[in-house]
Amino acid sequence: MLFVVDFDGTLSLRDTVDAMLERFADPEWKTVEQQWLDGHITAIQCMQKQLHMVKADHVSLEKFFRGIRLDASFLPFYQHVSQFSKVAVVSDGLGHAIRVAMKSAALPELPVYANKLHFVADGIDISWPHRNPQCTAGNGVCKCVVAKELSGGTQKIILVGDGKSDACLAKTADVVFAKGSLIKFCEGNAIPHIKFTTFVDVLSEIKTWPQETLQRSVGLAF
Repeated sequence: MLFVVDFDGTLSLRDTVDAMLERFADPEWKTVEQQWLDGHITAIQCMQKQLHMVKADHVSLEKFFRGIRLDASFLPFYQHVSQFSKVAVVSDGLGHAIRVAMKSAALPELPVYANKLHFVADGIDISWPHRNPQCTAGNGVCKCVVAKELSGGTQKIILVGDGKSDACLAKTADVVFAKGSLIKFCEGNAIPHIKFTTFVDVLSEIKTWPQETLQRSVGLAF
């Protein structure tokens, strides 16, 4: 069993890239965001344009990353499911920001699959170590490929997400926990899903699952 957990707006209380852009970027970033939401540009094109608008030094950005607020109920969720399942944070956001935020919140060190942040003079740049050129969603991180590799193609995949970057994996995951715009996507595409607000809801649902289902997953490791 594999839990694929989104970060921005799922593990974090809000989209951290948007919060960073609001603080450090030209307001034109919102126009670029709308172009992506309307389907005129890909996620990669959107992110690259937006991050080039960020004007801040390394110290200011690191301080911002340490201040990212996370869902406090993630830890008890992780402590429970890690007894019988793999757990990975898979995000189309910034890997460095995710790791700094999780370390600052004293969370366990988890596998993180995300885009790579690069500090440059007075700003940041980005590269795409988990990009799939065949990804029809045009995301920097192809969650479908990452999930397939981590699950070995045989383990059940549980998606916990909230947005557009989760949509592709939602079509094939065995179980989908959805919040935000992912709910609308699932409803519009007849995808069975479980609505949640925080990881309290996710954990409560998991505790109702048959024990024999969970026991078959014990012993799996990265």
